[in-house]
Amino acid sequence: MITVVGAGTGVPLPEDVAAGAELVVGGRRHLDAVRLPEGAERVVLGPLAPALDTVGEYDAKDRPVVVLASGDPGFFGIVRALVERFGARRLEVRPGVSSVAAAFARIGLPWDDAVVVSAHGRDPRTAVNVCRAHPKVAVLTGPGSGPAELGAALLDSERVLVVASALGDPDRESVRRVTPAEAAARDWGTAVSVVLCLDERRVPRGSRTVAGPAGAPAGWALGESEFTHRDSMITKFEVRALALARLGPRLGDLVWDVGSGSGSVAVECARLGAAVVAVEKAADGVERIRANARTHGVDVRVVHGTAPAALSELDDPDTVFVGGGGRELPAVVTACARRARRAVVVALAALDRVPAVREALRGAGFDCDGVLLQSSRLTPLPGDVTRLAAANPVFLLWGVRPTALVEGVVQ
Repeated sequence: MITVVGAGTGVPLPEDVAAGAELVVGGRRHLDAVRLPEGAERVVLGPLAPALDTVGEYDAKDRPVVVLASGDPGFFGIVRALVERFGARRLEVRPGVSSVAAAFARIGLPWDDAVVVSAHGRDPRTAVNVCRAHPKVAVLTGPGSGPAELGAALLDSERVLVVASALGDPDRESVRRVTPAEAAARDWGTAVSVVLCLDERRVPRGSRTVAGPAGAPAGWALGESEFTHRDSMITKFEVRALALARLGPRLGDLVWDVGSGSGSVAVECARLGAAVVAVEKAADGVERIRANARTHGVDVRVVHGTAPAALSELDDPDTVFVGGGGRELPAVVTACARRARRAVVVALAALDRVPAVREALRGAGFDCDGVLLQSSRLTPLPGDVTRLAAANPVFLLWGVRPTALVEGVVQ
């Protein structure tokens, strides 16, 4: 068997953990903390592949191996690599306290409602988007995706960062509470850290009965009455339902809602877990978007400006929703399509704009499709009878970037 033991966040290793092992693999500080059996080979973890090769040589001969890891080795840890290489039946895992659990414990907060994301060896944009969307996030960092980089990406957000480094090391452990600007300006060295990103304005409501983030909201494509709007200038729920289906907002995504109006699409995307930027040129519209976001308990960044100029300073989105139908619409769609990683969805009422919007999507390399949505709602009449009231028809066009290109962009 390969015994995998978690330690290093304040719980000492049992003295007998390496007893009988012929090979002990782990970080230098973990190896120094155990008494190795006489004659046992010691491998200091650096590059993972050579260490796994050595483990494989011993395992093939049924010689006992112990792997020492930080915290809970099954939580973004080495267990995944060992299972892929040797299979779960070859492992005996003794978990310790995960670094995330230890970090939240140090500041006295529960974490059953937290989202955990790893930026270690990954593109940090997903972690940044999760931090923008959720009030309580733990980020496992790594070289090039550390506290400074995370802070720099969150400069415009109202977040508090708690940087927890070297947890469990009595000489080096550090837990610091900083603003994003303070995190960005500091040299954090090479220590791997856990960064807790907290939005202290938003407190989860009610008691929790299951672990993990809230997940999908209870209902979507909400009625227009759920939003503040001006003179019914709002994307109707029938249109919004299909728009959301084509946008596919999800955890870690960044969505633009351009020409946001009341912000109904922006709010719905945020309720589904995405980070959202709403772009709106009317000052009263900006305030309505913010009010609707507060009402629904989500964080939507609102940019007061006119597209496409207002888009130049924004991070590239995964998906974009474009509303409105002015003469500038084709130019706005073109600008959005050049930047979107996955899809662009456009709602418009004017037939005359449809060919130009389709050309803008195709010109950016998207596969384009669309429908004309016509709906009639049940409406009561005097005498306890009902009629059908027709809503204005709306064109919904969408462009989806081909899969091969999306994978290339993500990588």
